[in-house]
Amino acid sequence: MAGMTESSAGATAIRPFTVPVIPDAELEDLRARIRAARWPDPELVADHSQGVQLAVIQELARYWATEYDWRRFEGKLSALPHFMTEIDGLDIHFIHVRSPHENALPVIITHGWPGSVIEMLKIIDPLTNPTAHGASASDAFDVVIPSMPGYGYSGKPRDTGWGPTRMARAWAELMKRLGYTLYVAQGGDWGAIVTDVMASQAPPGLIGMHTNMPGVVPADVSTALARNVLGAGGPPPSGLSAEESRTYEQLNTFFTKGAGYGVEMGTQPQTLYGIADSPVGLAAWMINHDAASYQDIADAFAGHPVGNLTRDEVLDNVTFYWFTNTGVSSARLYWENTVGFFDAKNVSIPAAVSVFPHEIYRAPRSWAERAYPNLIYFNEVDKGNHFAAWQEPTLFTSEVRAAFRSLR
Repeated sequence: MAGMTESSAGATAIRPFTVPVIPDAELEDLRARIRAARWPDPELVADHSQGVQLAVIQELARYWATEYDWRRFEGKLSALPHFMTEIDGLDIHFIHVRSPHENALPVIITHGWPGSVIEMLKIIDPLTNPTAHGASASDAFDVVIPSMPGYGYSGKPRDTGWGPTRMARAWAELMKRLGYTLYVAQGGDWGAIVTDVMASQAPPGLIGMHTNMPGVVPADVSTALARNVLGAGGPPPSGLSAEESRTYEQLNTFFTKGAGYGVEMGTQPQTLYGIADSPVGLAAWMINHDAASYQDIADAFAGHPVGNLTRDEVLDNVTFYWFTNTGVSSARLYWENTVGFFDAKNVSIPAAVSVFPHEIYRAPRSWAERAYPNLIYFNEVDKGNHFAAWQEPTLFTSEVRAAFRSLR
């Protein structure tokens, strides 16, 4: 299944890309801006219910300005093979690592917000070189990890329309351009939505998908949740099992109390000038995601990292956003979106689902079977949050291997 060499001509050319070295002056400017932060009064409650806690963001800022080493990460990122190609008028950056094993299965993996390709770095070698990590050569993948438009090193759209549907078509074109005639797709967060949409489009060559944030919410449940967000209230749909009722309550809590960042980005992302001007503002905006992930990040800065989600890992990603100035351009994806975040999306190709316990919601198998009629794998694991590949790379890698094993 190996693809051709990354070279062609004209508009479809695939060009090697070199990670830019950040000048020392920009690093010092970042530190100076962090040190100059003006702080608000502390929150009036003892928990996260009013947002990012002052003590958490002040410790993040202290470490960022005095101890964090961007050069360490810059070297790690630069060591990978990066490429750029123009698709539908926009430069798309991607990492492409081929397996040393024959008959490796190509996989395109899509990140989310406030993530980036950085989320996926620790899964690349275990997927491409499984024998070095205690697995079988028969589990090998060729790995393609693109930066979504407006994120990382990809181009920032200069026209509207770059939502999940257009992105899914671009990913199919990218895999075709790389010479892959059979491949699979994987995603979490926005990457899960793009992967679901791509699977519903069923481009030639896409033989299966895996998601760690499945789109499985039935239409009646989605309608009830939307009614609650609008303040109309009312009971949940009748006939839900105990497990489905638990998931309904998780979603209801998220949409009514935890998705404020999504409302702002989905309605007026251009208003977020503060996250382009202030690194502390950017960091606070980015770490204020779902409650479980925020708590893990807070624990990391208190000296108690959960899994792989250390303070350096968190700041690698925030710093990447800062130097690429993608706080606002990445936010526009919420404004562009026209599909339900967690809704079922008419996927008929083989689909696999991994449920991590601290995801925004734990998808019931009953809903997964309805949303993915060709469900080939379903597993609930015992640890991990919304950023599964980032926080638990070993577990995540084993799930991806198991998910696609029957398609080889």
